[in-house]
Amino acid sequence: MQQGQDIVACHGRHALLGARVFDGRRWHNDAAVLIEEGRIRGLAAWGEVPNGWPLRRLPDDALLAPGFIDLQVNGGGGILLNDEPTVEGMRAIARAHRRYGTTACLPTLITDSRRQTQAAVAAARTAAGSGGVLGVHLEGPFISPARPGIHRADHIAVPQVSDLDWLADLAGAGRSLITLAPERVPDGFVNTLAAAGIRVSAGHSQATAEVVMRAIEEGLTGVTHLFNAMPPLAGREPGIIGAAFAEHRLTAGIIVDGIHVDPITVRAAFAAKGADAIALVSDAMPSVGARLNEFQLMGRTISLRQGRLTAQDGTLAGAHLDMASAVRNAVKLAKLPLDDALRAASLTPARFLGLEDERGAFICGAHADMVALTSDLDIIGTWIDGVEHSYVGCYEHL
Repeated sequence: MQQGQDIVACHGRHALLGARVFDGRRWHNDAAVLIEEGRIRGLAAWGEVPNGWPLRRLPDDALLAPGFIDLQVNGGGGILLNDEPTVEGMRAIARAHRRYGTTACLPTLITDSRRQTQAAVAAARTAAGSGGVLGVHLEGPFISPARPGIHRADHIAVPQVSDLDWLADLAGAGRSLITLAPERVPDGFVNTLAAAGIRVSAGHSQATAEVVMRAIEEGLTGVTHLFNAMPPLAGREPGIIGAAFAEHRLTAGIIVDGIHVDPITVRAAFAAKGADAIALVSDAMPSVGARLNEFQLMGRTISLRQGRLTAQDGTLAGAHLDMASAVRNAVKLAKLPLDDALRAASLTPARFLGLEDERGAFICGAHADMVALTSDLDIIGTWIDGVEHSYVGCYEHL
């Protein structure tokens, strides 16, 4: 294991003390998070920790929050899920993002062949529930050819009712998600997926607001990378963006890298929907956590220049972004309150996946998934099920 990435196992009971603790909903000063066998047992004041519990204290200028949950992560650490749609590939991607505060994620496969897509689903059925992998996000192949983004046009598919047969395997792949263009699917398609427990999100789509509203009634609950790969909002043509603003039933992912969406637009979206209905996502590519200036994406060379990932024709190709940077950008670029940014990175995506009783907040029985940050919002350490992945020796034993 590399220096600075030692794993510190803390079994049994212990308490982690922080001068500032955000529990997913509100702030606590001088609070202790009680952890037992990898689960949260509650919060207490520093002087009210039960006798016999080992105490570990964060630096005075640190803050402690629930671990980040990334709904859209294409790669990391030099690995692209489309190249390695395997259990090992998914776990490696999750591991690469751990240093950035991400404690759970949906490895994301962009539009690809049926063979690669089914391989990713099969891998997720094994990987989900361990190593920080919650399931898989299929971003395609049932998207609009009018809004492909970086997706390969020759793999975009017209959905058929028969596709529901193999998509049913997603129901056994943890808490999984599919992004599709609702205007292109047959009647009842969204309903069947949603009824099976699969999250359905609108993205890479030309859908009108009316089409989106009908899809919501069938079980559509998400919007993928709001503002990107969809028509702009207009007074008489609200489209997907207008529907997302009007409907709290929709949780919208948003890429806050200062490139995909202008910071003022980010602030407007939060003003319209609130942090309870917007999830920060990374849309990360293999360059995150790796020394890569170029990589191949399904036969196309993607270059990293000044934080921007593009194909040779200038098309944006995902993001060189991690969740800690997304939180920091939300605060420093978009001028959002810190608690809104933290909630959008943790409790909101957990709620979208139906996991709000298990992740995203410091409540009794939840996984002890946590992140400690400096006052400048740099990562100090990350915990998964109470096991610390320490990067700078972030606490003292008392």
